[in-house]
Parts: sequence; structure tokens; C-alpha cells
Amino acid sequence: MEHIYKEKEKGAPVFVLLHGTGGTENDLIPLAELLNPGYNILGIRGNVQENGMNRYFKRHGEGQYDWEDLDFRGDELYDFIVRKSREYDFELEDVVFVGFSNGSNIAIQMMLKQPGTFRKAALFAPLYPADVKEKRDFSETDVFLSLGKGDPIVPESESERVVSLFEGGGADVTTAWVNGHSLTQEVALEAKHWLNK
Repeated sequence: MEHIYKEKEKGAPVFVLLHGTGGTENDLIPLAELLNPGYNILGIRGNVQENGMNRYFKRHGEGQYDWEDLDFRGDELYDFIVRKSREYDFELEDVVFVGFSNGSNIAIQMMLKQPGTFRKAALFAPLYPADVKEKRDFSETDVFLSLGKGDPIVPESESERVVSLFEGGGADVTTAWVNGHSLTQEVALEAKHWLNK
């Protein structure tokens, strides 16, 4: 997978940056630098194409996931991160997911499939439109969720579902609400405060 790795300091936490639809591995670097300039950065480009736009998994329409593909791509991305952790010498528990929209959604998939592996995530505009019957243990997990009021892509009920998904597993969840499907400077600063508290 196309990616970029920027090492600031050996042994520092690692931001794994997961862009939104149509983005690249570089999109969230300014956000990562704002959140904590001392963290290392692994930006990964989605390897699925939708009308020439990069994504992490296929869908049949807005909010209509190809669940089989999501399952496959989530495992593929997890394996890629594991390989890179060996190559660049970092621990999976030192990973902090930073995702926007499609990137947030694949991060949730990996966290559900590998509960307890990833301890921290800042997820902006997430959507995971499925009832997850089996409870996951997120008791060691700290999650920042940026959710949209009047989001044309993610109804508020779906935002609440994501909150419940993590809270139901015992995660420490911090929420912030923005207008629409957006990642604002204001919410980025809230995420920075959450991360460095």
C-alpha cells in the first residue's frame, strides 16, 4: 500500500493517518502535526478506487457498505500496519488512529476485529451502520469522536450508534459535535487537548 513514514523520535507514539474518500496518505499530516508534533507518522493511502477516488473499502452507495470487502480490507490493512510496525520498530499499543470519514470507518473495523490491540483513536465523521451484537472489550481504549449535526452523510442516530459501540465496550469516550461532515480547526484543537491531557 502507498504510504509515508515520518519518524520524529524513536519510541514515540505513532499516528496512523487514514484519509477520507478521495484523499491521500498526506492529507492528515497537518492535523497530526497540530495534535502532537513529537509523534511519528504513518500515513496510508486507501487502495480501493471509486470513480478515481482513493478509499479503504468498497460500498454500494452512500452509507451502504460492502461488508465482505470491508472485512477483507480491514484485515489487509491491519496486516500492513503489523508489517510496518516491525519494519519501523514501533509497538501496536503505541498507535493512535487519526481518521476522517472513510478512514475513521476502517479504523473502527480494525478496532472491532482486534479489540485491545489499539488503545487510542481520534475519529472524525465516523459511520459504522451495523448492529454489533457481540460486545468488545474496549476498557483499555481511549477514543475521541468528532460527530456532525446536520451531517448529510451520517444521520445523528448513526453518530450515536458509534458512541454506543465504544461506550458499550467500556471505552473512555470523548465526543465533540461540529456542523455537517467536516473537520474544523476548532474540533482539531479539542482533539489536541484530549490527546495531551
